[in-house]
Amino acid sequence: MSGIITNPVPEKKQAKKKMHVLSIHVVNHAGVLSRIAGLFSRRMYNIDSLSVGETEDPKISRMTIVTHADENTFHQIQNQLAKLEDVKHICELHKDQAVLREHVLIKVNNKDTTAIMQICQIFRANVVDVSKKLLTLELTGGPSKINAFIDLMEQFEIEGLVRTGLTGLKRGSTTEAEEAARENN
Repeated sequence: MSGIITNPVPEKKQAKKKMHVLSIHVVNHAGVLSRIAGLFSRRMYNIDSLSVGETEDPKISRMTIVTHADENTFHQIQNQLAKLEDVKHICELHKDQAVLREHVLIKVNNKDTTAIMQICQIFRANVVDVSKKLLTLELTGGPSKINAFIDLMEQFEIEGLVRTGLTGLKRGSTTEAEEAARENN
């Protein structure tokens, strides 16, 4: 025994990561998606899901990005996005103040069509394609509804699955475009 006593270095407490949903209005032209994805990639931020589509104004697209980050990192993400010339408006969508939805298509083995149809009826899912061996189902809803449906479909052998990722809009009568216009004035 050497007689040397060492004090262990206390582990740095990691800040708690939580899910953040960003709704970002961007100029609708080539290269914008690449620049925003590159910003996340260069700074080692992860994108959990990403959906993009044209808004009511064809010159503007809305990007919905879901990421898990602690508060400090999330503020860094927002600040970095705000510096991009193509970004016109950024807001966080909170689940209690927004309508958040996801779309899923699932291809399952149709050995027990009756049971599958009963589950589809409960979840209000639709059958969108039928073949001799497979059923293709679609469902739109919140993430917990989608996850519960997938869990129940696993017993029927899922042969294929695709999720769109989260998208959403703020609740209420004020639109994000109106909020952006107020912020810019």
